[in-house]
Amino acid sequence: MEPAGGFEESHSHATSHLLLPEDAGLLAGSGVLVLVDDEFSTGNTVLNTIRDLHARHPRTHYVVVALVDMRSPADRDRLTAFAAELGARVDLISLASGTVTLPEGVLAKGQALVEEYEAKSAPAGTGPEALAGPGLAALAEGQPAAGQTQPVPAEYEAGGQIQPRRRLRRGVWGGAPADEPQAITRVGLDWPKGVPDGGRHGFTATHRAELEAGLPALTAQLTTALGEAPGRVLVLGNEELMYAPLRLAKALEEAGAADEVRFSTTTRSPVLAVDDPGYAIRTRLVFPAHDTPADGPGDRYAYNVAGAGFDAVVAVVDSAGDTPELRTGLLDALAPHTGRVVLAVVPSYAPDRVPDRQEPIMPEPLRGPAFSSYAPEDVGWLLQDFSDVELEAPTEEREEAIQAGGAHYAESLPVEYQPSPQYQELYRSALKASAARMAKAVGTVTETVLAERTPSPVLVSLARAGTPVGVLMRRWARARHGLDLPHYAVSIVRGRGIDANALRWLAAHHDPADVVFVDGWTGKGAITRELRAALAEFEGFNPEIVVLADPGSCVETYGTREDFLIPSACLNSTVSGLISRTVLRSDLVGPADFHGAKYYRELAGADVSVDFVDTVAAHFDEVADAVDDEVKELPAADRTPTWEGWAAVERISEEYGIHDVNLVKPGVGETTRVLLRRVPWKILAQRGAGADLDHVRLLAEQRGVPVEEVDGLPYTCVGLIHPRFTRGATGADGKAVASK
Repeated sequence: MEPAGGFEESHSHATSHLLLPEDAGLLAGSGVLVLVDDEFSTGNTVLNTIRDLHARHPRTHYVVVALVDMRSPADRDRLTAFAAELGARVDLISLASGTVTLPEGVLAKGQALVEEYEAKSAPAGTGPEALAGPGLAALAEGQPAAGQTQPVPAEYEAGGQIQPRRRLRRGVWGGAPADEPQAITRVGLDWPKGVPDGGRHGFTATHRAELEAGLPALTAQLTTALGEAPGRVLVLGNEELMYAPLRLAKALEEAGAADEVRFSTTTRSPVLAVDDPGYAIRTRLVFPAHDTPADGPGDRYAYNVAGAGFDAVVAVVDSAGDTPELRTGLLDALAPHTGRVVLAVVPSYAPDRVPDRQEPIMPEPLRGPAFSSYAPEDVGWLLQDFSDVELEAPTEEREEAIQAGGAHYAESLPVEYQPSPQYQELYRSALKASAARMAKAVGTVTETVLAERTPSPVLVSLARAGTPVGVLMRRWARARHGLDLPHYAVSIVRGRGIDANALRWLAAHHDPADVVFVDGWTGKGAITRELRAALAEFEGFNPEIVVLADPGSCVETYGTREDFLIPSACLNSTVSGLISRTVLRSDLVGPADFHGAKYYRELAGADVSVDFVDTVAAHFDEVADAVDDEVKELPAADRTPTWEGWAAVERISEEYGIHDVNLVKPGVGETTRVLLRRVPWKILAQRGAGADLDHVRLLAEQRGVPVEEVDGLPYTCVGLIHPRFTRGATGADGKAVASK
């Protein structure tokens, strides 16, 4: 579907937020818009949503409603200033308000508490896990105590009656089983055709009327499945599938189908269970995800089900979630804790397909010298030219907006760093020292691509760090094999994905199977994962990226896994064809547009882009034999990614109290970027690291950032962005504050 809006929120557990109404006209009116949320913590989500909607469909009045308002005075002032900036009225209504104060050392105390209680509650054996806090006694002799797993059979059939289980004594979890078997029953609900199962794509008054009309029949289906006198019934939703099961639970209650009807939902959020009457979460069930989520497998939870004495549980899922894994996961976890399990399946709602329309004619790639200082045959840029748009913002201002959730890093550009004469000399020395090592890595990765991927690759570099590498790979293929490889540069944005229109252009002009995505290096592997997720929607493209250096062990095709200084990382546009970072902003990039970038023609006097490529390419002949030897050994080598870099980043994030992996930038290249573009907090350097870090030490000194030597780093260095940054965290000279 075409998004009708969206924004990035860096501190959210899911950072990308989209508005996807089936009818975009729902958001296009001019009347009062009411937004409903559960609580306000900082108000960022509200501000971001209104900001995005207002840019598309301005209104004069917004009303925001929540149960609880926990904003600080500064957050409240921010909303007032925001409304004044928009020139609109923004009313905020809540039932209760308060503040959160965290005592000193709360994180360490919380971790110790979790470790203590979960050690006491660790489940025995294998299978679905039922955890309860200490002190929950076994309820019947011979039955498992809390924290133990009750064995259940694993054989099921796809529909209708599922493997019979023994009925537990009514109202008692773990009670002595009765003699008669009790089947788990699947009910395919006769859901009204065309009615959504929730509000994700819009829920209108017509939908509401159709659902109300269909509820008596749906209630009758569930009542039949529950049988006579079901007693206490829990209707259990599935993560964010909440509205449909809650409405079904209310209908069962209104019809008198059970003595008591409760409602809850499963969740991704892990909460400590403690069996104390004053604590909200007494028990938890743990089971694996069953719906092949895009972010991979993981645990899911159901709270206060075990030990609650439910005679029946109605588990409601949509048809996409009705999988074999559901039966061996959630249903197995529920069965020991209730007398009957009913699986109620709601048809997954698929919005009407957007009518076929003529594909817009996309422009041809931009090329030098009109766009970039590279030769036209070196690279074609699948981008828009934003050279005349004012996009730069001071580094500290950008950092504050990004960390506050008010902006995404791709919506603006940092002011281009102008290197001092001392720094320029350091770059030249680094290039002279590492040119041969770079040439060997270029040769190794290019020969590996030709041997293992395709004999006719279409190089697609990720702008802009990947572009000098793509140019060098093209030069190697021409020098060594006489090949004239096509090379394009495209935009990929963390949290937003790759430029879909650029992919459509590539698919229309080349065989997607020949496309090879190229980047400079891996840090923790975030862009590697981003590319894989983005390409899942497109057929034929190989999501495996190739890089010059892979210190994070994130890819299989690389020139080296050493974390050494790639001189192009020392500079910004002046080593990348005078092209800026890519920009993705809703008011500049339409549904049929490429992402954009700027061409800094005014920096031509400082440009070393072509010189950098020529200097490395001059060493191709001398490293050719070494490349041949290395490529011969590669097939026998174990190149399986270990993702050790990602693990190190997670550890550093916790050890240094940052708690956000996006603020930890590993490797020489990423650390350099932190010092050039972001507000650095401190630099971790591998003890004894040599000349590869000379430029890092110089930049750190210029910005007043401490360099801390540590042992056990899998990288030469790691850059830490200032956590919880505001402009008050820098001195008057704009330097980062010292660590405390």
